[in-house]
Amino acid sequence: MRLSGKKILSFVHHEFEDLELWYPILRLREEGAQVDIAGEEAGVKYIGKYGVPAESDFSFGDISPKDYDAILVPGGWAPDKIRRFPEVLNIVQFMDEHKLPIGQICHAGWVLISAGILTGKRVTSTPGIKDDMVNAGAEWLDEPVVVDGHLVSSQRPPDLPDYMREFIKVMEQQ
Repeated sequence: MRLSGKKILSFVHHEFEDLELWYPILRLREEGAQVDIAGEEAGVKYIGKYGVPAESDFSFGDISPKDYDAILVPGGWAPDKIRRFPEVLNIVQFMDEHKLPIGQICHAGWVLISAGILTGKRVTSTPGIKDDMVNAGAEWLDEPVVVDGHLVSSQRPPDLPDYMREFIKVMEQQ
C-alpha cells in the first residue's frame, strides 16, 4: 500500500464525469490513501453525467487544506460549478503554494484557471478548453497526461490509467 497514511481530497458537484471522479478515488484507496469527497454541501448525493452518484463527506467550507496531502478535480460539467466557490479556489491556491499534488482531468482545468495558478505551467486537458488554458498562461500539450512538478493533468477517460500512474508517482515523491 504505497499511499498509506496519505489524505487526498476530491471535489464533486452535479454532472461530474463519472469515471473521472470514481476511477481516481478507487485507485487511490487501493493504494491505501484516505480519499474524502467535498461538495457544495456535506452529505449530499451528487449525480454524475451518466447517473452514478457520489455523496459528499464535507462541504467546501468544512475543509482545511492543511489537513490534506493532495487534491483531485474531476471533469465533466461539474468544474464549471466547482470553480464558483471561493473556498475551492483558496484550497487550490494553498495546494499550489505548498507544491502539494494537484490532479485535474478533462474540464477540471477550469477550476485551476479560476484559481489563477496556471501561468507558466505545462498542462493538458480536453481539447475543448485548450484556448482557456492557454489564455490563462499555461503551455498546453496534446498528450494523455502531463506532469509539471506537483501538477498532474490528463485529457479524458481513456487516459485514466496513465493519469493515475503518474499521480501516484508524484504522491510517492512527496
